[in-house]
Amino acid sequence: MRRGIAATALVASLALAATACGGSGSGSDKSSGPVTITWWDTSNATNEAPTYQALVKQFEAANKDIKVKYVNVPFDQAQNKFDTAAGASGAPDVLRSEVGWTPAFAKKGYLLPLDGTEALKDQSQFRSNLIEQAKYEGKTYGVPLVTDTLALVYNKALFKKAGITEAPKTWDELKADAAKIDSKAKVYGYWGSTQSYYAQTFLYGEGTDTVDATAKKITVNSAPAQKAYGTWLSLFKGQGLHKADTTADAYAHIQDAFVNGKVASIIQGPWEITNFYKGSAFKDKSNLGIATVPAGSTGKAGAPTGGHNLSVYAGSDSAHQKAALKFVNFMTSAKSQTEIALKNSTLPTRDDAYTAEVKADPGIAGYQTVLPSAQPRPALPEYSSLWGPLDTELPKIADGKESLDKGLSNAELAIAKLVPDFSK
Repeated sequence: MRRGIAATALVASLALAATACGGSGSGSDKSSGPVTITWWDTSNATNEAPTYQALVKQFEAANKDIKVKYVNVPFDQAQNKFDTAAGASGAPDVLRSEVGWTPAFAKKGYLLPLDGTEALKDQSQFRSNLIEQAKYEGKTYGVPLVTDTLALVYNKALFKKAGITEAPKTWDELKADAAKIDSKAKVYGYWGSTQSYYAQTFLYGEGTDTVDATAKKITVNSAPAQKAYGTWLSLFKGQGLHKADTTADAYAHIQDAFVNGKVASIIQGPWEITNFYKGSAFKDKSNLGIATVPAGSTGKAGAPTGGHNLSVYAGSDSAHQKAALKFVNFMTSAKSQTEIALKNSTLPTRDDAYTAEVKADPGIAGYQTVLPSAQPRPALPEYSSLWGPLDTELPKIADGKESLDKGLSNAELAIAKLVPDFSK
């Protein structure tokens, strides 16, 4: 999943400088003494990382022969940093890899196939679609740690004040609701994002995507895609609809407005559940409404299946790989995933981690209901990189600096360079 959370980049950069070469790519097997493995965790440093650090201590206590060097890497920097480190044989032994990165790194030979290893000995307990997303050319290169998707999250009290009893099921209904909320509750009804990951839901609503991986065709500028982005663009203007924010801090602005009751609904993922509860609007957790994103003109609704896998670096020596596989198995166990869910309000990837206590969290329970509509990404290593050109063009379109036709045409040309064997 892509997110706009800013992390402590300076601290992480200093830590990386000290540990990138201390990963195990250049190490050798040791016959005595504990093995030290390095783990790059890409979770939010404030809200999520403490839970993972506590689990690391539990693992070390139970495995005296293994030490874990924990490094929190800002999510928006991790992909490039790992790519650079792996290419120089200095990558960490374990990476918390966004699901879209896993096949891309596997294609480059950076990751160890996990089929038949200790890391995947509980494979039958994981949701099959998440295991499929961790595969490349038939082999599995990641163990699902957390999963997510996007949903329409809304303030039940503000909806009720406007006389609205249920979440909108279409974008037209959302526009009508936004106008009512503006009139009755005197706040914005909806605030949309210009980030391409969030705009992906509009493509699914028109039955299309940025590319058709099976047909090897670029579809970002097709008629259905133009209609999808036209709907997306229309939600930045009108009664109760907040104008597009194209600043570098847009993500934070939208999030802050929602948690403090200044906007009634946004599109967001479960990684923000803990932050929702910290806001003044959701001190009562039951005020948080979670629904499937509104449908497009085809009647289809859905959002990308996101999340993170734990992957093992193929360049480590056998001793470090063995220790890393054991660590991955521990971190993705039902017990660990249950603890992560209870502390971080993130969604487990295995059914036996959805205990009664976990499902008692209204945020987790709400997102669990929208997971069935989530759409897995195609088996294309370059897929996650295709959002880059759109992240350049969509803010220009939303800001009125570029027409929709021009922006999508530019994105199409840029995407063609990323998948040169695809037709337009």
